[in-house]
Amino acid sequence: MAGIDTMKPAFLALFCLLSLAAAGESVSLKLTKTIPLPGVRGRFDHFAVDVKGHRLFVAALGNDTLESVEVATGKRLQSITGLHMPTGVVHYTASNEIGVANGTDGTFKVFGDSAYKLVRTLGSLDDADNVRFDAKSGLTYVGYGSGAMAVFDAGATKQTASIPLSAHPESFQLEAAGTRIFVNLPDAKQVAVIDREKQAVVAKWPMTKFRANFPLALDETNHRLFVGCRQPARLVVLDTSDGKLVADLALSGDIDDLFYDAKRKRLYASCGEGFVDVVEQRDADVYRLRERIPTRSGARTSFFSAELGEFYLAVPERGTREAEIRVFQPQE
Repeated sequence: MAGIDTMKPAFLALFCLLSLAAAGESVSLKLTKTIPLPGVRGRFDHFAVDVKGHRLFVAALGNDTLESVEVATGKRLQSITGLHMPTGVVHYTASNEIGVANGTDGTFKVFGDSAYKLVRTLGSLDDADNVRFDAKSGLTYVGYGSGAMAVFDAGATKQTASIPLSAHPESFQLEAAGTRIFVNLPDAKQVAVIDREKQAVVAKWPMTKFRANFPLALDETNHRLFVGCRQPARLVVLDTSDGKLVADLALSGDIDDLFYDAKRKRLYASCGEGFVDVVEQRDADVYRLRERIPTRSGARTSFFSAELGEFYLAVPERGTREAEIRVFQPQE
């Protein structure tokens, strides 16, 4: 058998990857710190990040709290109580405020500055869920109810519109250069396309072969929409010009969050089965599974910050193991 120094470069690279995997070391994401969240019970839902203040916020849905941590030090800053099944979270950089959607009482609560004081509450959003902020227009979008997208004015002081949808909206993504919003509607077995200027649905792309489409990610440069499906467990790639299927790839089970790393041409998929799947984008039409990183059962809430260059995973309490946030740094 040839020695390592005589191996061909391609085989040597594969050998190194397999050796790292066998040793339990990730070659895609390096775990840099673990932030304990003692006393937090139940599942998590969504993250938001304060880039300037290096704060991370996660909706502890099962605990009825919003947890705030300082990323650099790993210090737990605040546990905001009095919430009702918190779901979507958004940080407003200009005002340094945090908005939280509450699924049980249908409110959107806004907390101010580092003291986390409640400054205003907006209501009538039954089953409020995902939240997105459009920095270009200053508008906030909240998916809610049996099928609607609420629109809030700049500053989130009042609701200005409600866009009807065919079913309850899950993840949705806003174009930065365009005017569209892509929305997952798993109960309707479709991806809806909203025109933000018209405030209306302009297209409906069927999801019948690959269903239970919950998370979304967007590669706007290459006109690709990434859809995470649970039935079967699949990454589905659509062309954003017409909604046509470009590619699909098997994933771990129970995917809930999906992020596109444009710098490294990768996707990070957090799956409740107990893995983070890292998918490599070889070109706009070709994808392969780069790595499957073991986590913990139920750890399916994640967030990738391109600005801070970190990937965050919320890990729920299991037995004697307390809840925690794992902070990863992508590796080249």
